[in-house]
This record gives sequence, structure tokens and C-alpha cells, in this order.
Amino acid sequence: MSAESPEANRRILRRPEVETRCGFKRAHLYKLIDEGKFPRPVRIGVRAVGWDSVEVEQWIADQLQRRT
Repeated sequence: MSAESPEANRRILRRPEVETRCGFKRAHLYKLIDEGKFPRPVRIGVRAVGWDSVEVEQWIADQLQRRT
């Protein structure tokens, strides 16, 4: 039985998917980013940004770890 590493599934997530995964809306996400508490997006076009899926998943794991 082999577990796939997060790196194997690394991709760029757009904001709606990040919102769904984290449970936050746009304004709160950007507030957390400004405070240095959430991964910064990467520019993928002139008017488009996305988030590294591995960084977002790590952030979620860290939040769940803090609970215990």
C-alpha cells in the first residue's frame, strides 16, 4: 500500500476552490494573507491568481493540528 505524496498532486487552486476547502470567503482570505496567516497566491496571468495546493493543504493540516 503506497500513499501518494501531496507533491504528486500539486496544482494551482483558484479562489472558489480555496474558499470551499477553507470555509472562508474572499474578504477573510485576503485579510489572513495581509496578516501573514495564510499562503500568498501566485500570479498565473495578467488578472489571475491561484494558490499552491500543497501550501493550502498544509495550512489546513496546521489548523487541525492546533486544535488538539
